[in-house]
Amino acid sequence: MYSTIQTAILEGIQTRKVQVEVDISNGMPAFDMVGHLSAEVREGKERIRIALHSIGVLLPAKRITINLSPAHIRKSGTGFDLPIAVAIMQSLGLVTRESCEGRLFIGELGLNGQILPVNGILPVVSDGFREGIKEFIVPKENESEARLVKEAGVFSFENLQEVLEFLNGKTYVEKPYNIEETATLKLKDFKEVCGQKFIKRACEVAAAGMHNILLVGPPGAGKTMVAERLSTILPPLTEEERLELSKIYSVCGLLTNKNALITERPFRAPHHTITQCGLTGGGAIPKPGEISLAHNGVLFLDELPEFQKNTLEILRQPLEEHEIHLVRTKGATTYPANFLLLAAMNPCNCGYYPDMNRCRCSDGNLRRYFDKVSQPLLDRIDICVEAPALRYEELTKKEGEEESSQEIQKRVLACHEIQCERFQKEDFSHNSAIPSSRLEEFCSLNEKEQKYMEAIYKKMNLTARTYHKILRVARTIADLEQEKQISLSHLNEAICYRNIDEKFWGGIGG
Repeated sequence: MYSTIQTAILEGIQTRKVQVEVDISNGMPAFDMVGHLSAEVREGKERIRIALHSIGVLLPAKRITINLSPAHIRKSGTGFDLPIAVAIMQSLGLVTRESCEGRLFIGELGLNGQILPVNGILPVVSDGFREGIKEFIVPKENESEARLVKEAGVFSFENLQEVLEFLNGKTYVEKPYNIEETATLKLKDFKEVCGQKFIKRACEVAAAGMHNILLVGPPGAGKTMVAERLSTILPPLTEEERLELSKIYSVCGLLTNKNALITERPFRAPHHTITQCGLTGGGAIPKPGEISLAHNGVLFLDELPEFQKNTLEILRQPLEEHEIHLVRTKGATTYPANFLLLAAMNPCNCGYYPDMNRCRCSDGNLRRYFDKVSQPLLDRIDICVEAPALRYEELTKKEGEEESSQEIQKRVLACHEIQCERFQKEDFSHNSAIPSSRLEEFCSLNEKEQKYMEAIYKKMNLTARTYHKILRVARTIADLEQEKQISLSHLNEAICYRNIDEKFWGGIGG
């Protein structure tokens, strides 16, 4: 007897429908699975056989053939166990074809018939519902993330026996569940950071226009403290951004019934020993890396020169395109990677350059240290500022004298609203993403400002990319001040956010 069941397979954070076909016919006893299968899918044959036996379903001494269609797509993961088991039961006449129509099944089976959770339930339900599937049979532990797709019919079960009874007409009793938010970073506040007004202002500008930023300063200057609070001044996630971000975390298996929805902008801070695969994603079967987990949030790279140079260089393309393309022998995948990069580094190996009274580094050591951060990568960072050592007066300020994250966020939100209105008809939404070809339209300068920038361009020996970034940052500064036209003061502040290029990357031995 022939039967079919619908399931799905992940392709990045998107899904593709897979048809499970089962044919049970007379012949030599066999249990064959075909359809371009990975090892874990093939191993499911024994899991399915024993799980069915645990609920009293014995496979007949016949030829059982299972095909996962389309056959040209490689199938991986353990989520095919449940749909295959249901398809077999349908072929054996234990459930009707009608009870399975219009439903999608996904889940892993234990030997005792327990239905175990799988990664990627949220994109499976989201994409399936959009393609016309109304009801989904999922593991109990994946229930909360499946129910994030509010209009979809979600039925969750703990074991195979419950699924069999439900398909045979037993009333489904929906048990209470709670969708909790992920832990937030809101406990950290900018008011806890003493002094450092300049780098706080730089971070405000970075958040207002979603500009990448680099902090350079000695140990103990407060770079990490500032970095950990940057996400607290970013605007709240929109509903669309929440769902997209939650899909990424679902694919990685980072959503649970207790934390099913990502509601805060992520802050990711990988250690400098991270591999290329860990940072950008990849593997034999491509998985999201840290840059995708930081999507719509902040990626913090502390001790930037300590990262492997080839690992850092991989960031150049995602910083431009806001997505990462992974091509492997077993498939090609694209993951979103629209993050705000915040990097921090010491000014030299010992941490005290250019204070030559304390710095012990030779010119050669300094050059090798700075060369770990390439100029092409530096050109992709909009704001580069120095974080000086704290003065005693700043360190001993009384509580309440510093601006809170909430106060700074108000100005950032107002700036974002201006950009949303300005770019409402465009395919980008922030000043940092203005194409070079559109700068004349959105970052126009009067004659006086044009002559000034011409002089600065020649004096600082700017690249075209750096020049364009100064204009974009100046546009953001003007927006923060509610000004329609970019003035000299806006340009000067934007230039101040690039003047350490000469000090650290061009002034050694000078």
